[in-house]
Amino acid sequence: MPLAWVEPPSAFGSAAWPALVEADPEATPFHGPRFLKPYWEELAGGRLSVAVVDDGARPVAVAAFEVAERVLSFLGGSDVTDYLGPAGVPEETDRAAKELMAGLAGRSDWDVAELGGLPRDGRWLGALGEAAAEAGFAPEVVGDGVAPFLPLPGSFDAYLAGLASKRRHEMRRKRRRLEETFPGARLVDATADTAAAALGRFAELHRQSRGRKGRFMVPGMELFFRRVAEELLPDGTLRLALLEVDGRALAAAIGFRWRDRFLLYNSGYDHAAASAAPGMVLVEELIRSSIEEGLRGFDFLKGDLPYKYRFGARRRRIGRLVIRR
Repeated sequence: MPLAWVEPPSAFGSAAWPALVEADPEATPFHGPRFLKPYWEELAGGRLSVAVVDDGARPVAVAAFEVAERVLSFLGGSDVTDYLGPAGVPEETDRAAKELMAGLAGRSDWDVAELGGLPRDGRWLGALGEAAAEAGFAPEVVGDGVAPFLPLPGSFDAYLAGLASKRRHEMRRKRRRLEETFPGARLVDATADTAAAALGRFAELHRQSRGRKGRFMVPGMELFFRRVAEELLPDGTLRLALLEVDGRALAAAIGFRWRDRFLLYNSGYDHAAASAAPGMVLVEELIRSSIEEGLRGFDFLKGDLPYKYRFGARRRRIGRLVIRR
């Protein structure tokens, strides 16, 4: 089962890569070239290498890596990419992991590998850890945060019934306050024609956030968001939703429709309207519309923030494989 390293400029051109993401039930939009190419071109600062594992008849796994200052990591960066790691055919996971670790062992351009973004309940973390040990390393698995996840029932009424009465009351109270303060507020999805203006408003709202989040949306980051939207909004994978009243966005969120889930990626709200909790009402509307679309899960992605649990999410732990030579 050979492994081949593909370097720029052809690294993102493999026809096998999207097919392997499609074949992997645990893969997400973050694993594919349509997300990772804009990340590489706008935000990355190291050396890119893409590993393709082949069983002799077909590619069975792919993984993109970045090396910066002799630290090896999966391409994507923990600040903007929630799930990281390889994608591939499930039945070849163990053998592919061994090839990947043997390939990394043969490289001399890194001293420490920080391989994060791997769900603890997924296949790849355990397989890569075992393969690292077999390759002669002493791998360590450490925590890499949590990604709260909300299973969705078949109806919004059933979802509400599953919440504690205190949470139901809180949601109804916030919705009532928003409707009294901003009558006619409604959920609007950006289209290809309105995306540019909607992204501008999203960035503006995001910058109103306090602390680190408010400093996150620098010009380069905004360009990255725009490029990802250009790639993924036309086919409906990316959803840019706004809670609007009279053409004014009170809150905005970017997420991904992926298989049977919605992944809430990032959001912002107008702090001048904070007393009406537009951000919380927007999340409620996204949960409602996800259920109506027939989706079965709502992934809040990484970040152990209290508001996620108010909507009924459960902790999903993420791991990081650390390898030192």
